[in-house]
Amino acid sequence: MSGPKSKRPALVADKRTPSKPAKKKTARKKPARAKSPSRNPIVWFFRAIFRLIWGIGWRVGALTAIAIGAGVLYFTASLPPASTLLDGRSRGSVTLLDRDGQVYAWRGEQFGGQITAETVSPHLKNAVIATEDKRFYRHFGISPRGIASAVRINLREGRGPLQGHGGSTITQQTAKLLCLGTPYDPDSGMSENEYEADCRRTTLARKIKEALYAMAMEVRYSKDEILTIYLNRAYLGAGARGFEAASQRYFGISANELLPSEAAMLAGLLVAPTRYAPTADLQRSQDRANLILGLMGDQGYLSASDEAAAKASPAVLSAAAEARAGGYFADWVMDQGPGFLTEATTEDVIVRTTFDQDIQTSAEEALQFVFDTKVKPGSKAQAAIVVMSSDGAVRAMVGGRKFRGVAGQFNRAIQAKRQTGSAFKPFVYAAALDLGFSPNTTVRDEPTCWDVPGSGEWCPKNYTNDFKGTVTLTEALYRSLNIPAVKVFDRVGREAVVNIATDFGIESDLAVGPALALGTSESTLMEMTAAYAGILNGGSSVLPYGLIELKLKGENNPLMEQEGGIGERVIQPDAAKQLVYMMSQVIERGTSTRAQLPGGRPAAGKSGTTQAARDAWFIGFTADYVAGVWIGYDDNTPLTGVTGGGLPAEIWKETMARIHEDLPVRDLPMIVPERVASPNQQPTRRRTQTNEPVVDRVIRGVLREIFGN
Repeated sequence: MSGPKSKRPALVADKRTPSKPAKKKTARKKPARAKSPSRNPIVWFFRAIFRLIWGIGWRVGALTAIAIGAGVLYFTASLPPASTLLDGRSRGSVTLLDRDGQVYAWRGEQFGGQITAETVSPHLKNAVIATEDKRFYRHFGISPRGIASAVRINLREGRGPLQGHGGSTITQQTAKLLCLGTPYDPDSGMSENEYEADCRRTTLARKIKEALYAMAMEVRYSKDEILTIYLNRAYLGAGARGFEAASQRYFGISANELLPSEAAMLAGLLVAPTRYAPTADLQRSQDRANLILGLMGDQGYLSASDEAAAKASPAVLSAAAEARAGGYFADWVMDQGPGFLTEATTEDVIVRTTFDQDIQTSAEEALQFVFDTKVKPGSKAQAAIVVMSSDGAVRAMVGGRKFRGVAGQFNRAIQAKRQTGSAFKPFVYAAALDLGFSPNTTVRDEPTCWDVPGSGEWCPKNYTNDFKGTVTLTEALYRSLNIPAVKVFDRVGREAVVNIATDFGIESDLAVGPALALGTSESTLMEMTAAYAGILNGGSSVLPYGLIELKLKGENNPLMEQEGGIGERVIQPDAAKQLVYMMSQVIERGTSTRAQLPGGRPAAGKSGTTQAARDAWFIGFTADYVAGVWIGYDDNTPLTGVTGGGLPAEIWKETMARIHEDLPVRDLPMIVPERVASPNQQPTRRRTQTNEPVVDRVIRGVLREIFGN
């Protein structure tokens, strides 16, 4: 605190420097406002449109995304494990084996077994991807680029946007193979073919559903699992479902072992299995495979040298696939088993049969050779052949001239009932011989008429329009004389002849009048051939059979077995052996000398030609096999210049000569009579020794007294 004496400092005002005159504040100019939209209607209009579109678009897009997501999630939740989707068949298959155990035919859809994308031949995997979907491992189930390209191609080619090229990925194709998760229901009223056609529809709604299902598969499964389903379910022609079955069907190997050329051929079938199947046209299939090999090379799956090597050595069919044989026979065998194990089986069945592929080939080649060399080009005449053993085991069957391996064709060997003509006469003489007649029993060949109730007088003639007078039964048969045949028929009685023909297996209704002796009744080639087999085997009936054993695939115990077709005795063994001798003379010196086999091999048989030559037959046998041949038109048009002893006999000869090429010559089981009708007709073979029962000898003697020698 300052004292009283202290002085306060004087108050002095702050020194101020003169300030500059203040600047006059000027108001800031605000930036000029843009002109109001009302002042620019065009801009306002487009801006409003944009805002409207954007406002609607993002909402629609959001709703679409939500709908797609919901659809994908829905299908994803419904998808089962991939392993349950590999076998795409709705029913089982039948594999047919020949007498040597080799596969020769398939029926139903063949499923060779499960394969996976990881274990299958890499060449097959690469071929499928290169052909069907080169971006398979990069897309999410659908390929917008592929769809746009397909639509552009379809429009350019004048089709609708969804017609023709589909732009489908492998995933979409797999979705279609799964029918979008809808399995076939036999109770739906829709056939299996109709169901598959419905699954292949390409409407816009179905395409959208297919895309959703494909994306769901991409969520649920890995790429290799999707490819595995595809490889197992794709149809590849000839009844093969899946690449394993196709590989076995065409090449006889597993799909794990395929070479590039084989893999390319199988991948090439995906676009059109029936058209490109190598069993339909091998060259076309190979050309398609070369195109696939080129794609594999372009996409880096094959080096240039590997591609060239594969093209230089194209894939070829296995022996079983290459053979066109067995179609008619396979159809017939399928009918022999129960339907639930053959045509309608839900299991995989293995059937071992009596079929002989070499004999089948011989029959087919013989038929083709005769038609190529002896028949006018362009002829529409048809033919059928059956070859069997004497116990009824059918070895080969040709049901028509132009069978292409497709199941279900008209089989003339078993379905065509035609008049048999003189081929029926052996049953007339069989009845006579069984009653005690001898091959040397005589009968008059002379003009004779019969009064047929309801028809009036009937006066048959011989083919040569002349008469031979007194002839033996042997001569009557080898000359195919009509009057003696009717006379013998009249003597032994219609009932005896009908009983013998029926017991030998002729199941058709037999005519009532005496014309039956001349073959006016109808029969099938199979029935007639089996009846002749009964003559060869000593007089016992024969039931033709082709099925030896039927079992389920993978099982050892058969469900069905057949050991032979010989039935009850029809005529006595001696009568059968005498008839064999009489029929041997038909070939040695009768109406069918054109059937004589090379090397002096003994053979017996009988020709037949019906009225107006609408049908021509030759049926005969050696000690080893029986074969029957029929020629005619399906519409019953008469043949021109053809008799049973002509073209049918030549086809029979060509067939049997090929069949017996490596077989030893064996004598026929026959009894040669002790004497013949005239010195100019001496027997050519020694009589087989027999022990004839006393009763038979007595009956034979009585009949000789009544009817003469």
